Amino acid sequence: MPGTSRRQILAAATLLAVPALARAQAWPNGPIRIVVPFPPGGSVDAVARLVQPYLQTELGVSVVIENRAGASGALGAAQVARAAPDGQTFLHVVDTHAVNPALIPNLGYDTQKDLSPVLLFGTAPMVVTTPKGRPWADFPAMLAAARAKPDTITFGTIANGSLAHLTMMLLQKATGVGLVHVPYRGGGPLAIAAAAGEVDLPTATGTIFAQQIQAGSLRVLASTGPKRWSGGPEAPTLKELGIPVEAEAFWGALAPAGTPAAIQARYAEALRKAMVVPAVQDRLVNVMGMDLAPRGGAYFRDFLAQQIGTWGKVVHDNAIKPD
Repeated sequence: MPGTSRRQILAAATLLAVPALARAQAWPNGPIRIVVPFPPGGSVDAVARLVQPYLQTELGVSVVIENRAGASGALGAAQVARAAPDGQTFLHVVDTHAVNPALIPNLGYDTQKDLSPVLLFGTAPMVVTTPKGRPWADFPAMLAAARAKPDTITFGTIANGSLAHLTMMLLQKATGVGLVHVPYRGGGPLAIAAAAGEVDLPTATGTIFAQQIQAGSLRVLASTGPKRWSGGPEAPTLKELGIPVEAEAFWGALAPAGTPAAIQARYAEALRKAMVVPAVQDRLVNVMGMDLAPRGGAYFRDFLAQQIGTWGKVVHDNAIKPD
C-alpha cells in the first residue's frame, strides 16, 4: 500500500540518520586537531592560535594546532581530506586553497568533493609594501623605477602560485613593467625576509606584515582590494591608481567530506563566538586588517567555486608552475 511504502521509506531514512545523529550528540569526544597547512608565523597560523583558547572553552576539549606545511598548503589539505569524518579534524586555509587545483596537477584530493566548507571567516586585500630606505616614495615612483630598469625590482610572496603572486602577474600585465618574483615557503619566512630587507616589494596580506608596518620598517605602497586597507589607509588601492586589478585573500575552515552537518554547524558556531571576543576581533580587524564577515558552509562552497574558476584561469593563462 502507498501509505505502508511511505512509512517504510521514512523508517529506513530514520535508521540511516541515527548513527550520524549519535556521533553529533557525542561530539566532541576527544581532542580536536586543527591542521594549518603552513609553517608557524603566517596568517593562517596566527588566526588559528587566536581562536584556539576560546574554542577549547566553548567545546570543552583540547584543541591542538598541527602545522603541516608544504606544496602551498596542499600537503596539509590532503591529510585532512583523508582523515576520518568524525569531527575531530579540521583544516584552516587561506586563498592558496583555491589556486592549488590549477597549480598542482596531481593534487591527490578533490578540493570540492573531498573537503566540506564549514565557515568563511573573512577577507582582506593584498598589500604591496617596501622596506624603509628603498628610494621610491610611492607606488607610481616604484613603477617608474621598474620601467627604467626592467627585471631588477623584486617582489616576495608566501609561495609560487600564491594569490599575491597571481595578483602581481596581473599587475605587471596591466602596467607593462617587469618585476622579479621571489617565492618563500609561507608567511613566516616571508615576514622574516621582509624584516631583513631581502626583497624590494614584500607582497601578501597585511596580517603578515602588521608588526613591521606598525614599527615603520615597512611602508605600504598600495593595496589590492575594493577599498583602502584599514591597516594602512594612507595607501591607495590599485584601482585608485588607474590599474584595473583587484584581489582579496580569504580565510576559512573545512572538514573532511562526510563529517556530520550538525558537527560542522557546532564547530562553525564555536568559531563565530571566538571571533566576536573583543580581543580576538580587535586583533583580526584592527591589526591584521581582516574584513571579518563569517559566512556559513553553503555560501563558502559557492565562494570557493568562484575563486577556483577565477584564479585557475590566471594560472593557466600565465603557465605558472609549482615550485
